[in-house]
Amino acid sequence: MSQREHHRSHRIGWLRAAVLGANDGIVSTASLIIGVAASGTGKENVLLAGVAGLVAGAMSMAAGEYVSVSSQSDTENADLALEKKSLEDNFEFEKEELAKIYEDRGLDPDLAMQVSEQLMEHDALGAHARDEIGIIESASARPVQAAVSSAGTFTIGAALPLLVAWAMSGTGLLYAVALSSLVFLAVLGGLAARAGGAPVTIGAVRVTFWGILAMAMTAGVGSLFGIAA
Repeated sequence: MSQREHHRSHRIGWLRAAVLGANDGIVSTASLIIGVAASGTGKENVLLAGVAGLVAGAMSMAAGEYVSVSSQSDTENADLALEKKSLEDNFEFEKEELAKIYEDRGLDPDLAMQVSEQLMEHDALGAHARDEIGIIESASARPVQAAVSSAGTFTIGAALPLLVAWAMSGTGLLYAVALSSLVFLAVLGGLAARAGGAPVTIGAVRVTFWGILAMAMTAGVGSLFGIAA
């Protein structure tokens, strides 16, 4: 007896928002802390900048995700309303249209029409939403879920380098934040890849690479303006 496959596509919505939020939280806050610390300012100013970045970033992520996913939801609802009206006005045409879709996927004409008839008797709008428009329940837009997930994971991600900065002092602060943040990013990338069914190493490396680039650039800017001041 064969085992049932465990697909991961249903995780796309929340996984994307969660990974994006946590990744941005770590990278942006760590980069901000490193940039401010590299300028030679005191620890109090470094922590203040980090906290401000955490709050602003979390709110920005929530607002951005909500607006973006709401736009997607509006488009989906408009398409569904259009399809619903078309079903009310010309049911037979919609049945033939759905049958043609199945025929193009490999079914013979008679079987395609039978499938179309049975699916439309069960849930006409659902069949057209899925097979004509491409809207599926597991990947449909959920603005509030995306906003809360992004803001929450951003806060968690941003808190990690901020806690390291709070625990450290002197020149060791900059290096501790940088190294610990790269470890956090590697772990995040690996976990996200594992949850999505991708190779763990590749997931860890690609996230860490962009983290190194961001931190290096902000450290350079901080050093430049610190020296200039």
